[in-house]
Amino acid sequence: MQKIVIVGGGAGGLELVSRLSKTLGKQKLAEIVLIDRHPTHVWKPLLHEVAAGVIDKNSDGVDYRIHAARLKYQFQLGCMSHINPTEKSIKLDAHFDENGALLLPERTVTYDYLVLAIGSVSNDFGTPGVSEHCYFLDSLVQAERFHKALLNQLLRINQQIDDAKNLKVAIVGGGATGTELAAQLHHVANLARSYGMPQMSADRLKISIIEAGERILPALPERIANSARGALRKLGIDVLEETRVASAEDNGFMTSENTLIEADLMVWAAGVKAPDFIQELGIFETNRAQQILVTQQLASTVDNDIYVLGDCCGFKQLDGTWVPPRAQSAHQMATVVGTNLINTFKEKPLKSYKYTDYGSLVHLSKYSTVGSLMGSLSNSSMFIEGRLARLVYISLYNMHQFAVHGWFKGILVLLSRKVSNLVGTKLKLH
Repeated sequence: MQKIVIVGGGAGGLELVSRLSKTLGKQKLAEIVLIDRHPTHVWKPLLHEVAAGVIDKNSDGVDYRIHAARLKYQFQLGCMSHINPTEKSIKLDAHFDENGALLLPERTVTYDYLVLAIGSVSNDFGTPGVSEHCYFLDSLVQAERFHKALLNQLLRINQQIDDAKNLKVAIVGGGATGTELAAQLHHVANLARSYGMPQMSADRLKISIIEAGERILPALPERIANSARGALRKLGIDVLEETRVASAEDNGFMTSENTLIEADLMVWAAGVKAPDFIQELGIFETNRAQQILVTQQLASTVDNDIYVLGDCCGFKQLDGTWVPPRAQSAHQMATVVGTNLINTFKEKPLKSYKYTDYGSLVHLSKYSTVGSLMGSLSNSSMFIEGRLARLVYISLYNMHQFAVHGWFKGILVLLSRKVSNLVGTKLKLH
């Protein structure tokens, strides 16, 4: 029996392993293996909500081991560090617990077909001080790390009776992650009053969004950016456009004009790139964002038995632009890679990938949701906001749940989440 190994259990990787397990795995045509460095999956567009503390990985995450047991595939916890295309094998580093004790030794995993879905990491563009002083939201671990720091700062401000003492948060990057996190933090500061912090409120929170470009949400239509900017400023959030950060200091960001933007918490959300180790492997062709270059069928340009999808995939479109690193891109790529692997086993022609932009949505906590629908399907995007936009935003998450769990289990998961939201706390306090 041939073996398909998928490295990375993000949105695309988990959807792919779910589909292959229900088809090739169930038909005993292939052994399906998923490898991830973390034991739990949380949909990446929700990481800012984990960071703010409005959702919990225990209720909104997917435990890989439980998912693997239900769908009959193998899950291995580990971090890939090397690929040997000649021997068709990958190396997983040794895995240690939080105290440094060895849990899993270094391992070698063989494959017949390899799928790389290893996502992306924040790109600090070599800005001095960023890695030392900033929080990132690339993974569940990083989001939880920021949440712990946020709780500590909320407690600190709550104990200071002087209303002049504010919690200052500066977020570099005016994309979806930065703007959505800012709105959620405003909401959380007000929620804290109901959970043992009576002196805390959004009035004692000063949030700055720092965007180097001409406007926030540069990848979205200008009308959406204008609406989001208005909603953020209405909340008292400073939106600083055309402001370039020169360095990160221990007390805030220094701009290129030598102005200090003070901050107790600093977040870097100013762009992404594929992980550095991809280039260090010396195997693949890559672009400036370190993404792996692929063929029209999403196989790597150097090996047809290695497929690539999601944020680490460099797919150049006919107009010369690269497919953007979005959840909808990963979903569409997972569909094509799944079809091509199934067709390979059934000796059918492979399918070419074509990205379809269905539009974008930005969810500013409970305050506003704005976005565009249809995208490139029409000559002009259809602008939506308010309740309709909120429903569409929720439906995107629901479709991910259905792809991962199936319709019946997916509905149960969503109902369980609804009940948890009704009876549980509105703010995670640990």
